Amino acid sequence: MAKNTICLWFDKDAEAAARFYAETFPGSAVGAVFRAPSDYPSGKAGEVLTVEFTVAGVSCIGLNGGPLFKHNEAFSFQIATDDQQETDRYWNAIVGNGGQESACGWCKDRWGISWQITPRVLTEALAVGGEEAKRAFQAMLGMTKIDVAAIKAARRG
Repeated sequence: MAKNTICLWFDKDAEAAARFYAETFPGSAVGAVFRAPSDYPSGKAGEVLTVEFTVAGVSCIGLNGGPLFKHNEAFSFQIATDDQQETDRYWNAIVGNGGQESACGWCKDRWGISWQITPRVLTEALAVGGEEAKRAFQAMLGMTKIDVAAIKAARRG
C-alpha cells in the first residue's frame, strides 16, 4: 500500500468498482482484497471489506462502509485525454455502465464517483489565457462531453 492513498467509501460494491476502473483506464489495477474477519455494522464476516486498487496510477482503497455516506462532486478523478476518440471511450464507458452525464466534461459512474474527462486541448487553451482561453471556456460551458473539434474551433476564433 502506498504511503498516501485515496479512500473511497462504497455501500457494498468497492470490488466491482475497482475492477471496472482497472478494465477501463490504462495504468489501473486491482490489488489486495480484504475480507471482514467478523460481522460489522454494514456487513458480515467474510464479505469484502476493502479493496486496494490504482486508477491511472493513483493509489486508492475502496471501503465497503455501507449506505451512510454518499459521494458528491467535491471529489472527482480528472482524466486527461489526447483526442476525441479517447474522450469518447472513457465517457462512454462511464456513462454507458449505469453512469450519468453532467456538464463541462463531468460525469458520474454508477457508484456516484465524479469524473472529469478533459481533453488536453481544453486545458492547453485555458493555459494560454486571454481571448483564446475565453472562447474555449465559453464553448465548454455549453457542453456535456467535451467536443475536441469545437474547442479547437473556438481557440481559432
